[in-house]
Order: sequence, then structure tokens, then C-alpha cells
Amino acid sequence: METIGVSSTSRTQFIDVTAQVRGAVRKSGVRSGVCMLFVPHTTAAITINENADPDVTSDILMELDRVIPLVDGYAHVEGNSAAHVKSSVVGCQMNVFVEKGELVLGTWQGIYFCEFDGPRSRKLLVKVMSGGGADS
Repeated sequence: METIGVSSTSRTQFIDVTAQVRGAVRKSGVRSGVCMLFVPHTTAAITINENADPDVTSDILMELDRVIPLVDGYAHVEGNSAAHVKSSVVGCQMNVFVEKGELVLGTWQGIYFCEFDGPRSRKLLVKVMSGGGADS
């Protein structure tokens, strides 16, 4: 397993970690299998979406803020309930196929660490597992 450090600079932010995850896959030497990603934080998440136009991630954050506002009569006293809800909605783990030693992503897809309670220093856990085929 590899740990990727992620530092956010604002309360909510999508941070493109595709290159770092690709590096972990290459370092693993796995040719065919799956790359498992896990965010061990309750106010952050992981997602895949378009990485060609930064307006896409801005729009997603805008809509998440509209649907899950920072202040909304939450009972949790730490003031970060919205971040906990966003983390649960988006999700803290995902799997990406690996073929020929590379992540299998669509042309416009990137992997994003989703910060909902920053700025903070965080971590993303990456485990690459062989699929057991002849090309593994």
C-alpha cells in the first residue's frame, strides 16, 4: 500500500491526484488488476470526473454547497457537519481497473481528492492488486 499526501488550500476543493495515482500504479509493477483508493477521513472524499475543464469541478462544488449548505441547523457542534454529509454522499473509496500497467480511465476523466473541511493536510491510500492473469 502507498500513501499519497494531499494538501488543500481552501474549505472545499477538488484536487487532481491522477498523476500521483498513476505513479503508484507504475511503481507497483502490476500489469493487470485493480487500483483501490481509500480516503481515511470523515470530511473528505474521492471521485472521478472530467479533468479537461476546471469549471466542471467548480460547478460540482457549487451544487454540493447549494444542496448541503455550510450552515443549516446541524446538531454536530464542531461546525463541519456539511463536510461530513458531503463525504458520505460522494464516498471515501473507489476502484479503478489497471490494464497494461496503466489506469483505465476515459479520455476526459481524472481522479479527484475532494476536500470539504480544509485547508488541511490529508492522505490518500492506494493499493494496487494483480488480477491474477498472465499479464499480471
